[in-house]
Amino acid sequence: MSESCCGTTTSLELEQPGTVAGGASALPIVVIGAGPVGLAAAAHLAERGQDFLVLEAGEQVAASIAQWGHVRVFSPWKFNLDAAAKRLLEADGWSAPDEDWLPTGAELIDDYLAPLAKLFGDRVRMGAKVTAISRVGYDRVRTNGREDVPFLIRLAGGEELRARAIVDASGSYNTPNVLGASGLPAHGEETAEVDHALPDVLGADRERYEGKHVLVVGAGHSAATTLLGLAQLSADTRITWAIRAGGASRTFGGGDADALPARGALGTRLRAHVESGRIELVTGFYTHRIEGDAVISRDPSGHEQTVVADRIISATGYRPDHSIASELRLDLDPILGSTRALAPLIDPNQHSCGTVNGHGVDELAHPEPGYYAVGVKSYGRAPTFLMATGYEQVRSVVAALAGDWEAARDLQLDLPETGVCSSNLAEAQEQRVGLATGISGGLLATPLPLVTVSSGGSCCG
Repeated sequence: MSESCCGTTTSLELEQPGTVAGGASALPIVVIGAGPVGLAAAAHLAERGQDFLVLEAGEQVAASIAQWGHVRVFSPWKFNLDAAAKRLLEADGWSAPDEDWLPTGAELIDDYLAPLAKLFGDRVRMGAKVTAISRVGYDRVRTNGREDVPFLIRLAGGEELRARAIVDASGSYNTPNVLGASGLPAHGEETAEVDHALPDVLGADRERYEGKHVLVVGAGHSAATTLLGLAQLSADTRITWAIRAGGASRTFGGGDADALPARGALGTRLRAHVESGRIELVTGFYTHRIEGDAVISRDPSGHEQTVVADRIISATGYRPDHSIASELRLDLDPILGSTRALAPLIDPNQHSCGTVNGHGVDELAHPEPGYYAVGVKSYGRAPTFLMATGYEQVRSVVAALAGDWEAARDLQLDLPETGVCSSNLAEAQEQRVGLATGISGGLLATPLPLVTVSSGGSCCG
């Protein structure tokens, strides 16, 4: 063995911490995030008799969904329930909601996720924010025996936990994309007052927007939903909608021809408000800097245009935050931030939500054995995620963690090409609840304000 640069012949491969008492196999599997996919993972773990602990950063189940609880989704209940979760709930006397109803975020929590979490008792911990993950005694560099030691999970308060495997369903709602058009924060953005997507403009947040000039930036269905809410405020509420594209046809979508009627109706109403002048559409808007109440666009040719507004709402999408796993060995696609194996299956340049093939443990695996990012976080920046896809992911991953590799690789995802097709659902529900605003997503119930090419609109939000 040759000498190292430091004058020693000791190899890193020979330096190992002492054996952990009991070994990793005696420890629970930790699920990060108590949203729909995280709790589905818990349901599958429970059915297979696996010990687990769910860590939720928020103070309630599905804390991210609670932030858009006022928003109605585009997919009915029958596509928003995980099979294992439904079995556990029904065994406890729960009755499923009307399968054709389009639930709000609050209804998803109250009628499904909260009762599901209650079944798991103290195996779901609230206010447990994960700040870092590593291996006990191992940083990212050390290899020999790595897979035999437990994961180390550090929480915000300093508490440290150990796990034999990690299912990371922490999502991306709390890490939105920046307002700047080039993927970098606009100059002045970090100190400007910019509101998150999907504020409750007709409810709790009404006073922030009514009678003001509001600028909404983004071309997805979260932007569309917000714009339609603003349009119902008093006539002295001025609304400007800024997008990078040269036109809004992608957001307007397929209208009556859309595979999801509620999504098509959203685009149709939005188009009517733009054509009537209620909403002012500004195209070719590349946010470059914010100066006071002025938002300045600079397009690639250098041309500038300015919108002066009282309030700014950013609906520009989301991105994953892998920083908590920086001491793990991740193999991330350099474009999307998903695993390399998953990236070509979900690439929004090639796929819509309905054309993503079934995938599971093999496509989600990293060089770090036992760590899996699932749900919307697994998709990185791709907007092609469906909730049903996330449910199939965790079914496969949990089967593998339980040692049932045959079931893990027996992928069962079957999606219509354009998402969910239901004939008169949206129109019927509009009559029952009034305006059926919502986030888009065939089978989806997470608000991703990004677009795909399917049906002329987004199936992902």
